[in-house]
Amino acid sequence: MPTMNMVEAIRSTLHAEMARDERVMVLGQDVGKMGGVFRATDGLQGQFGEDRVVDTPLAESAILGASLGLAASGMLPVAEIQFLSFAHLGFHQIAHQISRTRFRSQGRITCPVTIRAPFGAGVRALEIHSDAHEAMYAQVAGLKIAAPATAYDAKGLLAAAIRDEDPVLVIEPLRGYRLVKDEVPEEDYTVPLGKARVAREGEHITLIAWSGMVPIVVRAAETLAREGISAEVIDLRSIVPLDVDTLAASVTKTGRAVVVQEGPMTAGFAAEVATSITEEAFYSLEAPIARVTGPDTPYPFATALEEFYYPSEARIVGAARLTVGAV
Repeated sequence: MPTMNMVEAIRSTLHAEMARDERVMVLGQDVGKMGGVFRATDGLQGQFGEDRVVDTPLAESAILGASLGLAASGMLPVAEIQFLSFAHLGFHQIAHQISRTRFRSQGRITCPVTIRAPFGAGVRALEIHSDAHEAMYAQVAGLKIAAPATAYDAKGLLAAAIRDEDPVLVIEPLRGYRLVKDEVPEEDYTVPLGKARVAREGEHITLIAWSGMVPIVVRAAETLAREGISAEVIDLRSIVPLDVDTLAASVTKTGRAVVVQEGPMTAGFAAEVATSITEEAFYSLEAPIARVTGPDTPYPFATALEEFYYPSEARIVGAARLTVGAV
């Protein structure tokens, strides 16, 4: 089984899906001739032609609006938005058009649009490049959101997204593109949307994260293990739909939970996770659910300050210690 980083897994999936189904096409800024700003689409235009790998103007609303029209016409468009925050410029198309098409047409028209967008900290990117605003998109009814943390899941979730009849936003961790490497089968497979992964089993506390936070949480669990605290790590894989059953089962077992997110605390998706646990496993809780998040400030761009912004291993370990020690 070959080892791939996340970009290689995404590229191989796009190639395989385009070869499998001639309706699949890729569009976005610099996705063709350049092969994408992160080279996730490198070589696809040469293989499948300019009609199926389309370089668009720098206009996110146009990219997303065109994707809606293509999907309604029978194509399976995969739109690349260079950074998740840039999708704000096309938010109307996502929230008011793409996500509502099935509802608006009373099911007569599906909208199989896949939107790929990197996000998150760790690469000292410029302003408006690293913001983690996934909670904003979780509010968009009709939109599914996949958040891979491994190369294996990057392939399986992207394949599942492309084959889904509903629109799916796939948020990909910037620092994971080349730093995350694991075994990825060459054969065809999908990872179902809405099914979390137990990344590490434990007994004393549940640590919950998604996307780029998962590797950091796993390292925190390893540190806690050396202190005699057995932490279970849940990788959500997708935040919409949310796998509440796996969350409830884990917290029922451990009695404690810490939820970790990159974005600012206020109204972040960690609050939705904490609420879901409270509703489903309240009587198993032995301590309040803790959150480890970014602060309620704009993201510090292109400086070492970002290392103090997003949740660190030390902050996660500290929160777990306090939660385990709580009466």
